[in-house]
Amino acid sequence: MSGIGNHGAVRRIALTIAMSALFAACSFSRSAQVTSPPPAPGVPQPTPTPQVVGMASWYGPGFHGHKTSDGSVYHQEDLTAASVAFPLGSRVMVTNLDNGRCVEVTITDRGPFLKGRKIDLSHKAARMIGMLDHGTARVRISLISKPAGSREVGAPLRYFVQVGSFSEQRNAEQLRRKLAASYSDVHVDRLDADRRRYYRVRMGAFATRSAAEARASASARFGFPVVIVTE
Repeated sequence: MSGIGNHGAVRRIALTIAMSALFAACSFSRSAQVTSPPPAPGVPQPTPTPQVVGMASWYGPGFHGHKTSDGSVYHQEDLTAASVAFPLGSRVMVTNLDNGRCVEVTITDRGPFLKGRKIDLSHKAARMIGMLDHGTARVRISLISKPAGSREVGAPLRYFVQVGSFSEQRNAEQLRRKLAASYSDVHVDRLDADRRRYYRVRMGAFATRSAAEARASASARFGFPVVIVTE
């Protein structure tokens, strides 16, 4: 096997060790203590897992059945969450720092918008880490995966102008070509939600909401519904 092949195999082993340690650290009782073994000598360590520490809250009945920021319908018994710290579509591990309990959730929505809070968990996710009674808990949120091309964890939010969403890709491409005659940043973004696939025609990203609003106003002449999306 070549040196390049050996290097790739070593990196895969290191990544496996890192993710195994992340899951092993989760527990369902305060008494469980897990000590990670020291890294094998000579094995390059993977990039540290991006983490955010802060307060978590939860949301349930009042929003049940409503659409979320990624286009899916919120169900309080799904393992989902709302956050602005992670890109939509990210999978994260949330650990209650008071009791060590963990749950894996998918970021499908934006929020919470109260100072100091980092994530809003679904009713089921909050129950699994034992925070329903208190309503809030101090947590550690560790990134497991995020969509390709999405912003980095902790990076400023980005704004997109969405001009249409289609179930047929050819319809989205037709609109993209029409808009591309006037704007250079038009693209089709694929989204899988509620077991369906959508093709969203977007312009951007824009660094500020005011810039996105200006583009939305200018592109309204095409006669399509325009929505500003924050990601």
